Amino acid sequence: MHVTLKLKKYPQAIFLMGPTASGKSEIAEKLKKKLPIEIISVDSACIYRDMNIGTAKPSLSEMGYAPYHLIDICDPSERYSIKDFKNDALKIMHKIISNGRIPLLVGGSMLYFYSLFYGLSPLPPYTPKIRNNLKNKVKKFGWDYIYRKLNNVDPKSSYRIHPNDHQRLIRALEIYIASGFTPTELFNFPKKKFRYDVCQFFILPKKNILHQNIENRFYNMLKNGFQQEVYNLKLRKNLNKNLPSMNCVGYRQMWDYLSGEINYENMVYLTLKATKNLAKKQITWLSKWKKSCYIINTYTSAFAAEKIYDLFKKK
Repeated sequence: MHVTLKLKKYPQAIFLMGPTASGKSEIAEKLKKKLPIEIISVDSACIYRDMNIGTAKPSLSEMGYAPYHLIDICDPSERYSIKDFKNDALKIMHKIISNGRIPLLVGGSMLYFYSLFYGLSPLPPYTPKIRNNLKNKVKKFGWDYIYRKLNNVDPKSSYRIHPNDHQRLIRALEIYIASGFTPTELFNFPKKKFRYDVCQFFILPKKNILHQNIENRFYNMLKNGFQQEVYNLKLRKNLNKNLPSMNCVGYRQMWDYLSGEINYENMVYLTLKATKNLAKKQITWLSKWKKSCYIINTYTSAFAAEKIYDLFKKK
């Protein structure tokens, strides 16, 4: 009797997605003991060096067992684009596969996951001259002028971007000026296919549990020296609060506190509020996800890891 084996067309990979403070890292640690995996961080904050406490990076002992990729790869003064992430992640995934292992991509930066799975539009790079010119116009005419200008050339983008999301407003107009195409037009350009057989999981705790996790984690960050961490960053001449690194949740609020712009109680309140809003946005991405995705309602990290392991082996 001859048995025909069904070979997979593409190599396997695992996406472990979910909102902040949902326990993804703990689950990944459990999976390392069950599967021949290497972990790639999908977190736009964990890329920065010297930002350890406020980003809830895995501990050195955790990373020592099986090092994470794409952690501590940038100085906080540097910019790291979605395109940079995609290029780096694909190279690392190829290397992991070549070593006979499985890439496990873990994080909550949903746009990073999206860029891998659905591809990227051919967006122009960051252009200092154009951006500085736009910032000068902000100083002269205000942010309402920038928003109206975007609405005139690309109403769909202006609808998607909140008027107070200044970084995205500037970037949208920068794209238009640099390329001659609106962001909406570029997003509709054809994209390369993602050549991996991906098993996707989304960790989704109950809302009250998630919010409690967020609060507990931030209070532990404060106990573990988060204020001193931001103070040390603030002392650096090449850092300011408008950089992407310092716009990470918690860092911007602590910077404002250390600058005397808000009091301590307000800093805590605003950080928790921003973190819960971030979690809400991350969960909203789930409704946009077109590909099949297993939803894991966590009870414990061990339970979730066992569930993921069983589903992955059946795939």
